[in-house]
Amino acid sequence: MRILITSASHDRSAALADHLSQNHEVRLTERTHVETEHEFALSGLGHDSSTNLLTRGIDAIIHAVEPLPGEDVSSQLDAATRCTYNLLMAAAEEGVQKVILLSTLDLMAGYPPGYRVAETWRPLPGTQPPTLTKHMAEQVSREFAREGSLGVTVLRLGEASYETIAVAVDEALAEPASLAAKHRSREEGAAEAWSITHIGERA
Repeated sequence: MRILITSASHDRSAALADHLSQNHEVRLTERTHVETEHEFALSGLGHDSSTNLLTRGIDAIIHAVEPLPGEDVSSQLDAATRCTYNLLMAAAEEGVQKVILLSTLDLMAGYPPGYRVAETWRPLPGTQPPTLTKHMAEQVSREFAREGSLGVTVLRLGEASYETIAVAVDEALAEPASLAAKHRSREEGAAEAWSITHIGERA
């Protein structure tokens, strides 16, 4: 499988690239240059053909939605919304089979500590990144799933070991790649190809 991982400057993306490259072809991307031993493509995730080229030939995308070092709030919000939209639009046009969005269990921090929140519960995001940016990226991604353009798996990450996260990513990648296996077409009135899994515990 050929996998594109975003937010290459973030430690988690780099660690996932090391892990996944043992069994897959991995390409990293970031909005600024990053030194890495893996295949790397610089991309601003703009609304142009360069984002199509980035996703061409890719089977799955792991979208980490992490800020650049020192990035201001406005730019983080722009990356979580506009850049996520551009990436998923290109992915849909290029026939990418699945998208795994790495979100956060901090979206559920508004519930009392003793509650064991489920994936069906409504998120209670805060007003600042990274919680708000992850929530906005989820909303953009869900619209693509609703219209049948892409299958999206959201992994909301809490307090969990790297090994636990890696296993969750492996399992998400191993799910049936065909959109037909996940839902019927829009014309047939299918439910969206959208799933959420909570990994680890809330902080």
